[in-house]
Amino acid sequence: MARNIRELLGEHATLLDHKSKTIPASLLTLPSPSYIDDIYARSSDRTPRVLGSLNQMFSHGRLANTGYVSILPVDQGIEHSAGASFAPNPAMFDPENIIKLAIEGGCSAVASTYGVLGITARKYAHKIPFIVKINHNELLSYPNTYDQTLFGNIRQCFDMGAVGVGATVYWGAPESRRQLTEIANAFAEAHQLGMFTVLWCYVRNNAFKTAAGDQSLTADLTGQANHLGVTIQADIIKQKLPELNGGYNDPALKGLGKTHKKVYTDLTSDNPIDLTRYQVANCYMGRVGLINSGGASGESDLRDAVITAVVNKRAGGMGLIAGRKAFQRPFKEGVDLLEAIQDVYLAKDVTVA
Repeated sequence: MARNIRELLGEHATLLDHKSKTIPASLLTLPSPSYIDDIYARSSDRTPRVLGSLNQMFSHGRLANTGYVSILPVDQGIEHSAGASFAPNPAMFDPENIIKLAIEGGCSAVASTYGVLGITARKYAHKIPFIVKINHNELLSYPNTYDQTLFGNIRQCFDMGAVGVGATVYWGAPESRRQLTEIANAFAEAHQLGMFTVLWCYVRNNAFKTAAGDQSLTADLTGQANHLGVTIQADIIKQKLPELNGGYNDPALKGLGKTHKKVYTDLTSDNPIDLTRYQVANCYMGRVGLINSGGASGESDLRDAVITAVVNKRAGGMGLIAGRKAFQRPFKEGVDLLEAIQDVYLAKDVTVA
């Protein structure tokens, strides 16, 4: 039985009616069944093995052969601590249950740590595409240090049967240039071995939290982070949904960088779909797919996940990568939430704005 997306959105149902007047959809490369052939096979430098790996993900799960993806990411046991992540649903301390959730939830791929995917690889690497997250910000060091550190090497990912690798760069952080170099080199090696690349493209610096708001969530700064990400040949960009705009114009961040007034008058509006479209535009106008993160779990996870999916799809994005909202719930509820996200991308009446 098809879900009533409009009903699930509630007071946010107006998102379905928005008509974008910023960057025309006609200028974008939009997700489609022929996306790999149109972009990567026709004009890129990606090898046939990388194309095969991408195809494994795009042809798996409930969104198979649509051009959209739904990914389950579970690396929060490192990023936040295993207790904080798995205490709400202790079954997820067992890596096999993470894989089972991704499979039962109809996901295109599962993204997790060397440990989680390595301990399950012989049983599951041929049953669902694996994306190994190669670096993390661990918070057991005291005092806490906010940095992304490599936890292994690319050859390990290849040997366990992974089809892709993922990494985070904290753009704007003091360590960002070291992270940039590390991940650019890692992505180059992954491509040489035939794996695709996914970049968690986060803006992070305590100075970005100003009196005007958290500028790390602005469309203009996250958009520039995306542009840096595609420059180091990420095949997919993961980004947080923008919540505001004008980070470059914040007086507290004078000297941060350059922008143009048309970014704010012509290329964006206050609507979250238009703000997210600017993120898509910075991914080479959609030639590189944008997936938005599902965010932290809360009291209205199902509705919030559907809202994010609608915004991403109508902006021209490629899908969602939702973790905590799914794995911190009882198994059946987690599956239902993942399927609700996928239903947005399967719904023909949810169109690109």
